[in-house]
Amino acid sequence: MASKNMKTLSADEEEERTEEEEEEEGRGAGEWSHDTPLPVKVLRAHSGSVTAARLCCNGRCVLSCSSDRTAILWDVESCRPLRVFHGVHSKTITECALIPNSNRMVTVSWDQNMVASDLETGQTLWRWKQAGLLTSCSSSSDGRLLVCAADPQNGVSISDAASGQTLHHVSDHHRSTITRCRFDPQSQRVATVSADRTIKLWDLLAQKTTVSIDSNHGNVVSDCCFTNNGHFLCTASWDKSLKLWDLQAGGFRSHGGTTLQRGHEGSVSSCSFSADADLLVSGSCDRTVALWDTSSLCQTLLLKGHSDWVTDVSVSADRKLVASASKDRTIRLWNIENMEEVPEVLEKRRTEGTGIHILKCEECGKPFPVSRLQTSELLTRCVFCRLKSPSRYRPQPPPLM
Repeated sequence: MASKNMKTLSADEEEERTEEEEEEEGRGAGEWSHDTPLPVKVLRAHSGSVTAARLCCNGRCVLSCSSDRTAILWDVESCRPLRVFHGVHSKTITECALIPNSNRMVTVSWDQNMVASDLETGQTLWRWKQAGLLTSCSSSSDGRLLVCAADPQNGVSISDAASGQTLHHVSDHHRSTITRCRFDPQSQRVATVSADRTIKLWDLLAQKTTVSIDSNHGNVVSDCCFTNNGHFLCTASWDKSLKLWDLQAGGFRSHGGTTLQRGHEGSVSSCSFSADADLLVSGSCDRTVALWDTSSLCQTLLLKGHSDWVTDVSVSADRKLVASASKDRTIRLWNIENMEEVPEVLEKRRTEGTGIHILKCEECGKPFPVSRLQTSELLTRCVFCRLKSPSRYRPQPPPLM
């Protein structure tokens, strides 16, 4: 293993740049370009497809990984690499994840290894070989646990984040490749989606699958993400659509998920909620990044600029930046802080409304406003009636490991 604390990769690690790329970089790597509806910065250093890009450190950094077998920690302000991790994996790095409450990251690869590294020193902390090609990884919100998915075993492994030791292994969890695995925000369950078009929730306390959903997506389910309260799960699919699932109310068991309207023209590869769940971002093989208003469940803005498939998207905690990774070997940083002032967004707000609906309270009979992204209880009773009685929702405590 080796890492470099440097500003740019050496010439022999980069593929030749086109004249257009060199000219764009010469204008100032850390400057915002205003050639798109939202200001954008382009990060260039990977020599292969960028498979993941995650905003971190309160939006000051981006962590990316690539088919070039490297991971890079970037400085957002200068758009320069702070540290390059190379020699950690011998094949494509499929995903990377920050481990909360630490200065560490984990990467997984087709070389069958899950590796934890120190972001500050660049040192490899541990390496744990798994049974198959690793396709995805995620950390629990408390930073204690990791999960990774393996192919062709179609299984998941829950590991100790401090040592990498496997605590639980679930074989044949799906009938086909697991494309994404994610802890819920309460670190109680692991959501997995697959090429078999199903969604599964594995309970850490019960150590079994407690929810299995036929997504009714028409193709591979490529990604999933939770809202911060864990009530909603969004799924992205190669059928060009995204669906929203209300996990708290359980209505999906009878009527399925809610499909987001006016979606991408190509397969959807990735999705990510903002911390307040008011914004959903998605990336697609049609080379675009879409911003969605979750109150109306409608697309508000489509961002163009990548020259190849968008493979991953991420939203900063303060909801000021969106990062997108692409097969075109770049990461783009979109400044969405003032997106409400973009003419296209204003027009859609005017024509489609705010997404607020007026309903009648089933208890007192009075009208009350709600947004679409709320639970079934909130959709049937006004706030005054809800305050009279405690919620029926009782979250379970996290498991003791």
